[in-house]
Amino acid sequence: MQNVGIVVESLDEAVSFFAELGLKLEGRATVEGEWAGRVTGLGAQRVEIAMMVTPDGHSRLEISRFLTPPIVADHRNAPVNALGYLRVMFAVGDIDETLTRLRRHGAQLVGEMVQYEDSYRLCYIRGPEGILIGLAEPLKAQ
Repeated sequence: MQNVGIVVESLDEAVSFFAELGLKLEGRATVEGEWAGRVTGLGAQRVEIAMMVTPDGHSRLEISRFLTPPIVADHRNAPVNALGYLRVMFAVGDIDETLTRLRRHGAQLVGEMVQYEDSYRLCYIRGPEGILIGLAEPLKAQ
């Protein structure tokens, strides 16, 4: 997989949130031109993007803010069982500490923190602009 893309209204807030989660900003750019519109099917477009990379360097998150054309749909408050792409889940070392830090960026717990067998502690949160994020803390074998 090359990357996962998320469209937001505030690029700065999203970058700050995902940096708190441990991703590093790889770069920011504006994507525009006839070639870009041909790829997306949107025609003339102008998009600010920020590319972030996970701590292990293997995965990337492309955060986009469309300047043109205007956004036509809003899935930010879709429930967990909505059709389509839904969330990104991140493995974290300490889920309680991560949740405390992310709450300072406006994160809200969706349901409850749960433990799945002896494997993971898990939760879903809503981040900036209602983006659904999963957190998973692998449990060490007893």
